[in-house]
Amino acid sequence: MFFVTRREIFSAAHRLYNPKFSDEENERIFGKCSNPNWHGHNYILEVIVAGEINPETGYLIDLKLLKEIIIKNIIDKVDHKNLNTETDFMSGIIPTAENIAAAVWNQLVDKIPDGKLYSVKIYETENNYFEYRGE
Repeated sequence: MFFVTRREIFSAAHRLYNPKFSDEENERIFGKCSNPNWHGHNYILEVIVAGEINPETGYLIDLKLLKEIIIKNIIDKVDHKNLNTETDFMSGIIPTAENIAAAVWNQLVDKIPDGKLYSVKIYETENNYFEYRGE
């Protein structure tokens, strides 16, 4: 089994906020991340594909193609956007890094033509990353 990873970087704003909670409760749970004026991160996204090498190409998946898939389906929709209000696949979802990773998975899982989507990692800060491997 081989693993191929493509890394992309994007910048996005968000607010961690549950409309079911009062402003005070949101601030207690999410702290500074519930700022009504938003805050942002420079995220690192890693998409890992697993599978066997095609003996005719020597590739598991063509990295140029994987890059195009990620750019079209994720980066174009999230880079320099507000995840709460401008990103269709995050609509109605509290944009925690955990939920972002799961939403990215859902956007990509059926679009990988060679191999199989193995993992999505979201690095929110230098010290914190989140990994999702499907349901």
